[in-house]
Amino acid sequence: MISLARPRPTLPKPQLPEGVRIYAISDIHGCAHLLEPMLRVIDADVTRSRPRYAVEVFMGDYIDRGPDTRATLDVLVERSRRGNAVFLKGNHEEFLVRVFEDPSLFEDWIAVGGAQTLMSYGLAPPDLKRDEPASIMRDLIRAMPTEHLEFLDNLRLSFSCGDFFFVHAGVRPGVPLAEQTERDLLWIREEFLRSEEQFGKYIVHGHTPVRSAEFLANRVNIDTGAYATGNLTLMSIQGSRMLAV
Repeated sequence: MISLARPRPTLPKPQLPEGVRIYAISDIHGCAHLLEPMLRVIDADVTRSRPRYAVEVFMGDYIDRGPDTRATLDVLVERSRRGNAVFLKGNHEEFLVRVFEDPSLFEDWIAVGGAQTLMSYGLAPPDLKRDEPASIMRDLIRAMPTEHLEFLDNLRLSFSCGDFFFVHAGVRPGVPLAEQTERDLLWIREEFLRSEEQFGKYIVHGHTPVRSAEFLANRVNIDTGAYATGNLTLMSIQGSRMLAV
């Protein structure tokens, strides 16, 4: 007897509502010099194509590692005044806030790029054998403009539009999107990356660097390691069409 395997049904493509175009960027990591050209690309595209609703989604990890956290936050704070941008929290923003509250985590923060953030605000690179972490963090808070601290305090964990769910790191398989924990949304890796589950919406995320934007059936990863590669990816979505540049 010949058994014929049934082909898997083709999944419908995720869609945005009619007239909505989303521009998404993740993991800027202090690379203001890469961010600003991408914002000019967005502005030129909006001027040329005039979508009914243009929404910009920035998906976290604005700070640390790269050369200019301060300039990056200056650019994003200014961008926020337009009123059509969504700013998500990344694990680096969450970690910095924890270091403010618990300076015993200071050395761990320095190990993941915190020294670059300190220097961008005019503070000297720390001497871990001599400097007092609590004092350095107080100096950093004094050096940061109020609007930068408010920006970090007002970041969202996720954003949903149409069939798309935007988040910094990913989601935990088997858990409804509305019940995801902050820890998973900001930090999850392998359990999410290995999963072939359909999560209820198509996940747009960063957090784990890839060589180029990685499009899969249930998710797309747009973290292309800007601080190390010089490649900051911009993704645009309209209808079911997704384009990464």
